[in-house]
Amino acid sequence: MNPLYILGVPLGYVMEWIYKLIPNYGWDIILFTLLINIVKTPLQLNQQKNTVRMSAFQPMIADIQKKYKDKPEKQNEEIMKLQQDFGYNPMSGCAPMLINFLVMFGVIEVVYRPLQRIFHIGTAAMNAAGDALTALGIGFTTVTRDTNIIAQVMAGESTVTSAFTADQVSTITEFGQHMDFFGIDLTRVPQYNLSADNLPLLILPILAIVTMFISTHISMKASGQQMQGSMKATMYMMPLMYLFFCFTVPCAFSLYYVISNVIMTVQTQVMRKIYDPEKVKEEVMAEIAAHRKEQKRGVKSTTLKVKDEKTGEIVEKNVSASEMNKRRLEYARQLDEEKYKDERTVPLSELENKKED
Repeated sequence: MNPLYILGVPLGYVMEWIYKLIPNYGWDIILFTLLINIVKTPLQLNQQKNTVRMSAFQPMIADIQKKYKDKPEKQNEEIMKLQQDFGYNPMSGCAPMLINFLVMFGVIEVVYRPLQRIFHIGTAAMNAAGDALTALGIGFTTVTRDTNIIAQVMAGESTVTSAFTADQVSTITEFGQHMDFFGIDLTRVPQYNLSADNLPLLILPILAIVTMFISTHISMKASGQQMQGSMKATMYMMPLMYLFFCFTVPCAFSLYYVISNVIMTVQTQVMRKIYDPEKVKEEVMAEIAAHRKEQKRGVKSTTLKVKDEKTGEIVEKNVSASEMNKRRLEYARQLDEEKYKDERTVPLSELENKKED
């Protein structure tokens, strides 16, 4: 199995559990999508927080890029310094994105092979059914194999049904009766034409792209990011990538993607209340100002063991550089006083009076 599809197996078991509760492929996909997004909520929340925080650094990054536009090495050095000093980490959102992509390909694996992933029909039986399709002169691809097998089993084609057990034939037949969603066969792949047979299949891909644009726009706004340059290009490129998937995999994926976009839009609006971009930006700018003030003054804390005046116990205490200098001066005076305590001293005023006499 391709490593990209590694989540296809566990997600298939999730779909099987949902299908046993509600034997309708369309509603199963919706519940499946809802469940996945609920599980991903902590991850999405953390990603939203990081994205909002990173947006607060955009003006600083822009200043560095403008100031050192002809010095890429110096530019990288300053950005690294920004990362070290203020916790700026542009890679903080990579892990959530990677997980989202793995989930997406896991879903594609499930809708590619529903008979294997949801109903756990073995590879040998599926290959035998595929050979039977070829013998009948029915062309198919990896994506359309399950759709053709389901159609032939429901039609009672003996050369195909002979590849399965009686229970498997019953399962496939039942699934074939519940794979339509409002007249759309979710196991079929949309084509780039406006034929009467294909027209209903175009509804979900179109909805997927529309909801993708809306979700992306709201997400950008909620994070406080300014859509410029490559970021703006990404906003338009991502829908095109998903458009490719919507026209190369069964409609079940398009339904999954539509529901995902709707859920993500709602989640983004809720998370915006939790991590308001303006408030987070103010917090980050306050942290930066405090850090710079501390650096400017050269304030560094030192841990000392001191005697607590109230309890008399020895405790550890963090003291600033200025307080440390005061303690050192006081200690030096104590040493001088101890060193010269037995020596006789005469006030300067008395010495001056003696000189005058």
